[in-house]
Amino acid sequence: MRRLLFGFTILVISVLGACAPKTVYRDNLGSVFGTTYSLIYQSPIDYHQEVRELLASFNSSLSTFDTGSVISRINRNDTGVVPDSFFLKVFNTGIRIYRQTDGAFDMTVAPLVNAWGFGFSNKDSVSAQLIDSLMLLVGMDKLRLQDGVIVKERPEIMLDASAIAKGYAVDVVAEFFESKGVENYLVEIGGEMRSMGVNRRSEPWRVGIDKPIDGLPTESRDLQMVISFSGLAIATSGNYRNFYIQDGKKFAHIIDPKTGFPVDHSLLSVSIIAQDCMTADAYATACMVMGLNRAREFVEGIKGVEACFIFHSDEDEYGLYMTEGFKSLVIE
Repeated sequence: MRRLLFGFTILVISVLGACAPKTVYRDNLGSVFGTTYSLIYQSPIDYHQEVRELLASFNSSLSTFDTGSVISRINRNDTGVVPDSFFLKVFNTGIRIYRQTDGAFDMTVAPLVNAWGFGFSNKDSVSAQLIDSLMLLVGMDKLRLQDGVIVKERPEIMLDASAIAKGYAVDVVAEFFESKGVENYLVEIGGEMRSMGVNRRSEPWRVGIDKPIDGLPTESRDLQMVISFSGLAIATSGNYRNFYIQDGKKFAHIIDPKTGFPVDHSLLSVSIIAQDCMTADAYATACMVMGLNRAREFVEGIKGVEACFIFHSDEDEYGLYMTEGFKSLVIE
């Protein structure tokens, strides 16, 4: 098995030489966006260097930790910045999902994420007054694209694409493979995945979903379930990896754009399956913001989207809810 940073485990199956396909399956590993990636694909050509260059260009567009990136320059109100295709795709999709989720997904939470200590600047001393002032900067209806330029209602508004960018990066790499004629692949970046075709055993790809146990080291994680999927993307969001404890209270990294505070409800983990990973990534975060009941209603109303919710039950144990389409993919 190969453990991932968040949520999933790739189940790597050894294959005897006599069963190996004529064209080799390649394994490329690396790091990007402060996380890791894993690429498994069947091809006579090793595309790792081209993927590295593609991800470097992507990082130069959407990383808030790169002060020279497109998004960082827009956050600083640099009048000379021209949004590139990566940024525009994320921005336009972000606007659409912001409206679709009634603001549960919102890229303008950047000032709040920073204030709570989960962003690209130092943590502030949080007070009700500070949150009230920062809430004036939240809402994707407060900025627009006009003549190729991002126009803000207030210059202090900042964007954070972390809840959608990894998923989009997965799509970018997957679409690159498809453009090269690669028919069998599994792309994973920071736990977000998209697959096509079959694995080394000519079977659909298999991944494990981790149990949402607070702060467990990678090697100690237990699997909640194993799913088999192909031609789909999957992303997970949860509050059990990135958090801190202060004065006996847990503060998770997922911020509710409607309140300005970290989410605090029974939902521990959301896994979303969709046709593309950018959508799955954004929906997973939105559902974590919504909470269990509202998130269930949301996903059940969207065609082609499946979900798995893991939550604290009344008995202080894990509860599990899966849509019918998600259940059909569970193999153990």
